[in-house]
Amino acid sequence: MPIPLLALTVCSFAIGTTEFVVNGLLPEVAGDFDVSIPTAGLLVSGYALGVAVGGPLLTAFTTRITRKDVLTGLMTLFIAGSVLSALAPSYGLLMTGRVLSACCHGVFFGIGSVVAADLVRPDRRAGAIALVFTGLSLANVLGVPMGTVLGQHFGWRSAFWAVTALGVIGLAGVVILLPRRPLPPNGGLARELAAFRRPSVWAALGITAIGFGGLMSSFTYLAPMMTGVTGYGPGSIAWLLVLFGVGVVAGNLIGGKAADRALEPTILTLLAALVATLALFTLTAHHKLLAALTIAVLGCVGYATIPPLQTYILRQVEGAGTLAASANIGAFNLGAALGAYLGGAAIDAGLGHTAPNWTGALLSATGLALALAAFTHERRAAGRFARVPPAAATPAGRGRRRRGGVRCR
Repeated sequence: MPIPLLALTVCSFAIGTTEFVVNGLLPEVAGDFDVSIPTAGLLVSGYALGVAVGGPLLTAFTTRITRKDVLTGLMTLFIAGSVLSALAPSYGLLMTGRVLSACCHGVFFGIGSVVAADLVRPDRRAGAIALVFTGLSLANVLGVPMGTVLGQHFGWRSAFWAVTALGVIGLAGVVILLPRRPLPPNGGLARELAAFRRPSVWAALGITAIGFGGLMSSFTYLAPMMTGVTGYGPGSIAWLLVLFGVGVVAGNLIGGKAADRALEPTILTLLAALVATLALFTLTAHHKLLAALTIAVLGCVGYATIPPLQTYILRQVEGAGTLAASANIGAFNLGAALGAYLGGAAIDAGLGHTAPNWTGALLSATGLALALAAFTHERRAAGRFARVPPAAATPAGRGRRRRGGVRCR
């Protein structure tokens, strides 16, 4: 693995830990601030919205700053948000700290995706992007479960202090390991924004947000589902998160390798598998062993979609991908916010703690339908372009050929 990717992986581990550590601590946070579980779940939505909105805005304002300087500033902002979250005396300030940390998320993974893609051959891009997201995957295996155990034994604030320490290590990795490279000569905000004139870019963002959102509808409420429906004790949540994280790591690598071979079929297959797994989880959530196995599969198929979906949007904006890549990370988190909201709404409606599973299945099924429509349109458009007659076959072309023939005679 190239050394710059190692630095990015360390940072993504820190960011991934803070993104999801609150999921396993919702009961503790809700009890401390005297709010309901769905209200505590809005901390997930708030983080996701911070990514969706803050990521593209920060990217737009940093297009003329070297990538190393941007990443250094982002990790500093991340540390500040983590400290505020750890010290927050109220629910509102905790939400503020979460959003502050989230603002660096989309830009980081957007720039990281572009840097990774530029470091390897075109046929290895999805695999390189998957390596950047390996830190995010490992956060689900190590960071989130350890943060959950730490928060359950020493208070949820201790988890955010641990995240702060991870952020400091990540910042050191950026400063020491990431090389300083000049900006592309043909870059700039105007060119980055021009990419959004293409309908295919918006279709890609929609596929990401809606398709991935189904996963987060279920995962956000995993802790109350496992304790209230399946019958696991609070101490088992960390180990269930480890199972989810193991699936995430496997899915991240599988998705990257499969996408390098066949991008669109991989996306369709994974979204279909996600729909099926979420629907099945509604049933398996009532059985301890089956629920645990489903959690691992859910992490695998859900996170296997990330490298191909990120690669897909970079293919739509060749040469101007920083803002689009950041926007796609925002789309992942916008989908997470939508999924968390719909899952919480289903619980508030009295439909039970398994309702986020079938809510997520419906959401991901919508993303699958959008992907199928977008890919079909692309193939038809490519076929139309392929059937356009060459210049020599057009009347003007035939005239040029005849005139050329006369001159030859």
